[in-house]
Amino acid sequence: MSQTLASISWTSRDLEALPDNEWVRYEIINGELFMTRSPHRRHQQISGKIFRQLDAWSESNNLGEAIIMPGLIFSDADNVSPDVVWVSHERLEEIEDDAGHLCGAPELVVEVISRGGQNERRDRTAKLKLYSLQGVREYWIVDRFNRQVEVYRRENAQLSLAATLFAEDEINSPFLPGFSCAIACFFPH
Repeated sequence: MSQTLASISWTSRDLEALPDNEWVRYEIINGELFMTRSPHRRHQQISGKIFRQLDAWSESNNLGEAIIMPGLIFSDADNVSPDVVWVSHERLEEIEDDAGHLCGAPELVVEVISRGGQNERRDRTAKLKLYSLQGVREYWIVDRFNRQVEVYRRENAQLSLAATLFAEDEINSPFLPGFSCAIACFFPH
């Protein structure tokens, strides 16, 4: 369940004043506060499986690292926590602050959709626009209900849908040289 408080322009500083609750995730997109309950167990499983695939690939080539639920602080009005990101070592040095937050775009962002129209609109519209504006090179929207992955890639300075992949397909990326994984590996049996 998500709730949006749209009448106020929220900032990262405002998040610090909100109650610390392990069952609620706060994100700000364009000054709008999104509060989301802790994700479903299946959502977390899928995030973990995607992380495991990206992490194993990263360990084998030492090009960068996969990170689960990092804080992405693009500005005072844009502060989100995607499910998984992958960032090259060079880029990480440029965008990581002293607190371990990422203050710029990683190469890859992955969001696993949670149940509910507002959650889906946030990932498919608000976050797609935010990641596109911030320079993310590739964005995967993982739909656990339909067992598919939408792959958006940077083209003409914006993220555009490049492919919709299903369980029988394999995913690879020009930004992740040598990475390949069956989409079915992302979903629990």
